Amino acid sequence: MKAKSLASAALLALAVSLSPVVAGAQELNVNHSGVAISGYDAVAYFTTAKALKGSPEITATYAGGTYRFTSTANRDAFLANPARYLPVYGGYCAYGVAHGHKVDVDPEAFRVVDDKLYLNYSRDVQKKWLADIPGNIKLADSSWTSLRDKPRD
Repeated sequence: MKAKSLASAALLALAVSLSPVVAGAQELNVNHSGVAISGYDAVAYFTTAKALKGSPEITATYAGGTYRFTSTANRDAFLANPARYLPVYGGYCAYGVAHGHKVDVDPEAFRVVDDKLYLNYSRDVQKKWLADIPGNIKLADSSWTSLRDKPRD
């Protein structure tokens, strides 16, 4: 009976962790296959300061998204502390969120600020975001609470 209860609890935990994506809340920016950051390595942004495509053979699933990595060491670092490497605002464009919109990103238009990964729609949009990083972060932080459960633009 204990094993049945544990199995039920595990299934419930899995359903709850996947619910934002399954329910269509789109809190996490993933492609049609459930891949986050367009397959770029979340850890590499921090360790190499470069946007590097991850391998489809080296992956980890977290909070309803599949993340790809350039190495097993990066995957293991991610699994040890996913919150450290996840892009803010669910991986949506930081400038878009600051202005009330959930839009996709170009994974190569990124900036790590105060040990957090911010992504932008394009390099042109990133220039606007870079013009006032603290102001845009403040706006995005306040917008995100109301945007996180809304469908993407």
